[in-house]
Amino acid sequence: MVISSDVSWQLDNITMEGTVVRPDGDGPFPAVVLVAGSGPTDRDWCTPLLPGSNGSGRLFAEALASAGFASLRYDKRASGPHAMDNVLQLIGQLSMQSHLDELVAAVGVLTGLDFVDSARIAGLGNSEGALHVLHYATAPQNVPFAGIVLAAPPGRPVQEVLLSQLAHQLAQVPGGTELMPKIEGAAARYTAGQPMNPDPGLPDSVRMVLSSFEAPANLPLARELWVESTCDSLGKVQIPTLVLIGEKDVQIDAHADGGPLQAAAAGMDNVTFTFPPNANHVFKEDSRTTAELATSPGNGYNAPDTHLDPESLKAILSWLKGTLQVGTTSA
Repeated sequence: MVISSDVSWQLDNITMEGTVVRPDGDGPFPAVVLVAGSGPTDRDWCTPLLPGSNGSGRLFAEALASAGFASLRYDKRASGPHAMDNVLQLIGQLSMQSHLDELVAAVGVLTGLDFVDSARIAGLGNSEGALHVLHYATAPQNVPFAGIVLAAPPGRPVQEVLLSQLAHQLAQVPGGTELMPKIEGAAARYTAGQPMNPDPGLPDSVRMVLSSFEAPANLPLARELWVESTCDSLGKVQIPTLVLIGEKDVQIDAHADGGPLQAAAAGMDNVTFTFPPNANHVFKEDSRTTAELATSPGNGYNAPDTHLDPESLKAILSWLKGTLQVGTTSA
């Protein structure tokens, strides 16, 4: 039996909300805190920018509970049902540190639950969320993680990831490749600290993505993300770490991102890699070709007929059971 309950707490005068899912029984259970990806992605890993509400975050939480783990997943302050109200208070305050503060607060809530074993807590972050989990794990904390799962972490600076994504998408459109110099020019201006000034001839969808990096509500976070990759911190992590990148991921590339990450972790026995062949960016199973996926990025992430990739889920659960020693309790 899986038990689910909503929780809330205060952080900088803003109410944060989340959901705890746990197995039936008294515990104490090992636990996982789930951290969603970029933008207005909520606790379930759904976003108003994409259709559907069948998010991987909820599915992971339920699978974890069935396997003996408690979990907490939460709405970042700029996501969820109160995002529009909160963003007004967060303008100019969104940063990598502000997201780390959210994660620290969430772990504090999790450890305050009497059925959670605070010595056996892992962090699981998706995409940008993997960076926040990694920052938590590589800095002194009152409650250290026992292990971390980095699901689809960027192995290149986000500016390179973005340009790669746009190039891949535009290559599927007649004449799209010819637009890349204009996009690269806007990116170069931003890197130099200048306004992007995207060319008016670019598609509205592309100009919207580029302009989002300059929106006051996204700063200074956007500029910090522009130059950061998981490689910057991966070499510093000392606890067990699982890195997963799906071969069907059209946002983070198993080779272009996975290669640098493997190089950064060379010789580190505590870091394990796996590249599930049919997993997309949110670790749903997808049998389409990468070319088909590139024409509709995000399609199928949260659709009602989608499900977690079995190979990814098996790898995560097996690794967590070994790392957090499920079936035992801490002294």
